[in-house]
Amino acid sequence: MNFSSYKRTFMGCMTLLLSSLFTHAQGQVDPEKPLSISQVWQLTDSNSRKIQMNNLEVLASEASIKVARSERLPEIEANGVLAHIFKMPIYENGLFHTPSQYPVEPKYYKVSGDAYLNLYNGGKTNREIAASKTENELAIAKKNLSKQEIHFLAAVYFYDVYRNQSYKTLLLQDIKDREKQLHEINVLYKNGTVLKSDVLRAELRLSKQRMMLTEIENSIHIAEQKLNLLIGRADDTPLKPLISENETDPVLIKGLANYLAAGQSNSFKLQISEKEQKLGALKLKQVKSNVLPSVGLFGEYMLAYPQIQFVPYALAPYSNGMAGIKLKVPISAFYTNKHKVKVAEIKLHQQEVEDEAVKDNIRQEVQENYIRYTESLKRIEVANENIKQAAESYRIVQNTYFNQLSLLTDLLDAETQLLQSRFELTTAKVNAKIQYYQLEKAVGNL
Repeated sequence: MNFSSYKRTFMGCMTLLLSSLFTHAQGQVDPEKPLSISQVWQLTDSNSRKIQMNNLEVLASEASIKVARSERLPEIEANGVLAHIFKMPIYENGLFHTPSQYPVEPKYYKVSGDAYLNLYNGGKTNREIAASKTENELAIAKKNLSKQEIHFLAAVYFYDVYRNQSYKTLLLQDIKDREKQLHEINVLYKNGTVLKSDVLRAELRLSKQRMMLTEIENSIHIAEQKLNLLIGRADDTPLKPLISENETDPVLIKGLANYLAAGQSNSFKLQISEKEQKLGALKLKQVKSNVLPSVGLFGEYMLAYPQIQFVPYALAPYSNGMAGIKLKVPISAFYTNKHKVKVAEIKLHQQEVEDEAVKDNIRQEVQENYIRYTESLKRIEVANENIKQAAESYRIVQNTYFNQLSLLTDLLDAETQLLQSRFELTTAKVNAKIQYYQLEKAVGNL
């Protein structure tokens, strides 16, 4: 790589670093303010270490294109030699007798330069440039795939925090209601209306609810830390998900055929497979070109002292140069290259089969996520209906218990069923949202 290529690469890296620092500075959000999912994704794009590594990978691939293009430029070399030449012994009477010392000029220097300009090498340079461009496109596709996978992971953590915070809100209200109910049961016990066992059962239920609250709070902290690590914030930074009233409502989606078509055209996995297949084809052509001759222009020039290359010798500086056309024919490649070609053909065929497998997997993934999303919408409907039924059941049992027409166990079961139904509705809405993002990720739209 020449100096200008190093300079451009260095400037590119500095630009990325400064941009990352600027974006990071912009992305510092007040931890007390709620965060929306779009803000979380913005923080992820600027602070995720994996995305930063992918950006550097793209920069490196762009520099590789410049390196490949520089192969078109002439190769120029300069050499210099400064030496002391020792006397030359001549063994006139054999190796085991003292030789005569033939005097030679002890000083020697040589300054030379040569250049070579490739005219034809079987198209290898053009294919190297094409391969570098394809590798750059491959790096971009991998970066985009990694970016949407991180977006999905951030969404999972984000809605995990939201779900558990919703659980906490429901449970705090339930604990408040149960404390009030326990007070009423204690009043009935003092009046001799209910047994001590009812009081103990109610206290045990309240104790379990408080333990569940602790578990939910711990789950919130764990999910917050995972998300904070992903978006570049301190581990213990609290998170307040900003979710609008209709954000968890079902999203109207297109038909399955539209999603399958989008998956075949937008999926980054398919783009990666196609670029790898293209690289395999270029590799095969490159190997096949090993048997082709190479032709180039060359030139050499030197200045040396003393003149000891031609007869008669002279103790004086001299110069010499030549220029012409150089032809190189790799004869041995005609019998050694066939195995390399066979290996390249097998690898290309393997990549073609892999490309078909990727297309099959994309269709399967899109269809599965589409079906699961429609299923999640049905779960929301069922959960809403279950809440209505559980609320009515709880109302009836509560009235009958305090009128001494039912047992406390019936009341506790009704309370549990109502709380569980509310939990299930929250879970169904969050799962539907995550399933929607998974469908979008499968078709490359996340």
